[in-house]
Amino acid sequence: MNIDIGVKADHLKLIEIWESSVRATHEFLAEEDLQELKPLILEHYFDAVDLRCAKNAQGEILGFCGVHDGNIEMLFVSPDARGKGIGVMLSAYAIKEQGASKVDVNEQNDQALGFYQHIGFKVIGRSPVDGQGKPYPLLHMAL
Repeated sequence: MNIDIGVKADHLKLIEIWESSVRATHEFLAEEDLQELKPLILEHYFDAVDLRCAKNAQGEILGFCGVHDGNIEMLFVSPDARGKGIGVMLSAYAIKEQGASKVDVNEQNDQALGFYQHIGFKVIGRSPVDGQGKPYPLLHMAL
C-alpha cells in the first residue's frame, strides 16, 4: 500500500469512494443533502485540500484524505477496504507528514467518532450545524 498525491484524474474515483462510504456510514444524511454536496466536493473541495490517496499494489485507490490548515477535512475509505488499516495509515500520514492535529466529525457518525478517539483525538467543542449550515452537529476534535 502506498500513499500518493491526489490529482484531478483521480477525482471521479474519489467521488465514487466518497459516496459509497457516506452511504455506508452517514445514515443520518438526507439524500438531497448528499446530492447537493457531491458537485461541491468534485468541483471545489478536492482542489481546496492537500489530497492524498491510498493505493494498492495494482494502483487502485482504496481511500483518500484531504488536509487543510492542520485540519483533516476529509477521510474516506472504500466500503470493501474498511477495517484493513487504510484509515489509520492515511490519518497517520496526515498527522506526521501534513501537520494535521484537528478534525471535525458529524456527531451522529459514531463510527468516525470512535475511530478518531481510538487514534488519539479528543472532543474539544461542538457546533450545532455543519459547514453548510445544515442541522448536522459537528464535534470538533484535536490531538
